[in-house]
Amino acid sequence: MNYKKLFLWSITVALAGFLFGFDTVVISGADQALQDLWGSYTLWGSNDLFHGLVIVSSALWGTVIGAIFGSIPTDKLGRKNTLIWIGVFYFVSAVGSAFATDPWMFAFFRFLGGLGVGASTIAAPAYVSEIAPPSNRGKLVALYQFNIVFGILVAFLSNFLLKDIGENAWKWMIGVEAIPALIYTLMVFTVPKSPRWLLVNKNDRAQAKRVLEMIDPRGDAEEEIDQILSDHHANSGSKDTIFSKSYRFPLILAFLIAFFNQFSGINALLYYAPRIFELAGMEKDGAFLSSIGIGVVNLIFTLIGLSLIDRFGRKQLMYIGSVGYIISLSMVAMAFALGWQGIAIPAFLFLFIAAHAIGQGTVIWVFIAEIFPNHLRASGQAFGSSVHWVLAAAIPSVVPIMFAEIGATPVFGLFAFMMVLQLIFVWRMMPETKGKTLEELGMTMSAS
Repeated sequence: MNYKKLFLWSITVALAGFLFGFDTVVISGADQALQDLWGSYTLWGSNDLFHGLVIVSSALWGTVIGAIFGSIPTDKLGRKNTLIWIGVFYFVSAVGSAFATDPWMFAFFRFLGGLGVGASTIAAPAYVSEIAPPSNRGKLVALYQFNIVFGILVAFLSNFLLKDIGENAWKWMIGVEAIPALIYTLMVFTVPKSPRWLLVNKNDRAQAKRVLEMIDPRGDAEEEIDQILSDHHANSGSKDTIFSKSYRFPLILAFLIAFFNQFSGINALLYYAPRIFELAGMEKDGAFLSSIGIGVVNLIFTLIGLSLIDRFGRKQLMYIGSVGYIISLSMVAMAFALGWQGIAIPAFLFLFIAAHAIGQGTVIWVFIAEIFPNHLRASGQAFGSSVHWVLAAAIPSVVPIMFAEIGATPVFGLFAFMMVLQLIFVWRMMPETKGKTLEELGMTMSAS
């Protein structure tokens, strides 16, 4: 097995996750400056609602569309070509948003970046899962998540360094993303096309064989091709979709893991981190520094999760994360209720981030990429990503007004309760997928 090439291709594709993380969270630094700049704009009489739905969540609504329809280019154009276009969208979005002169133009260009984010959650995990051997698939696909949190950390750090650059600091915060977007777009040209996509979608046995031999020069490429084609031919005559009765179980699994991912409150914290820390009594500089701390903790515990996912398995990490969620979110709700000041709330939020990183953060994209058969993988990935991003757009959209109207305690209390339900889901429903080929998992899930 040529692990050096596998790692290089996987990390290159996973850089789409870096841009995902950076693009998604960079808005947190510009959040309050943009609300002050365009404070005269309202929606149903509320500037908070306009700010949440139009300015902050515009990229998220793009992400929803990208996730819903991202399986189309991923199947038709291929994983690689889709990833190239994703890089182009990120670049145009960063430049356009930085030069926006009104909130609607800003929202449009942020929406374009969101399309790239949504499509990347389908194309990148699908590509890596299709080139990776079963023994290392978890950690290689999880490189996408590692790059997401690395992008989040860099965005928080970039926001801190640029916050005092002038009255238009927000333009630099948003626009600097154009640099990594251009680098990523050029790099992804160097990876080969997915061998499974070449076989299933293009019937190109010769090129698929060349890629498989690059991955594993000592392996039997013909035998692997026969196995992939056998699985494909067994399903090629059917008119199955992910909504067919035989795929009800993986469909429910994809829905629930995505649903609980967002009802942990993770995006609400990431998008509004400085605001939440200021609600906890911290000054502006301390709030920005604490946001960087969130990025550091996220990165460290994602690395831990990445090192454990193929050893402990997906389910065990979800157990650990669920318990950590329940403890940390309950303590945050209690801290706000009792008016605790100082380091209490930041400490509990750091614990929350650690729980997310080692559990849901590491597992979600790996798990969704594994549970659907080859011919439905992109569609299944699109479904799970769509659920994830509809909620990721909806929940942060209402966070400013929820904090203003009902306060932080009920909000964090709701998130804690939802994580109790997630723990039950992991215990009663979630299967273990580590160490099995994609073809084995496809047969197992459809038979469940």
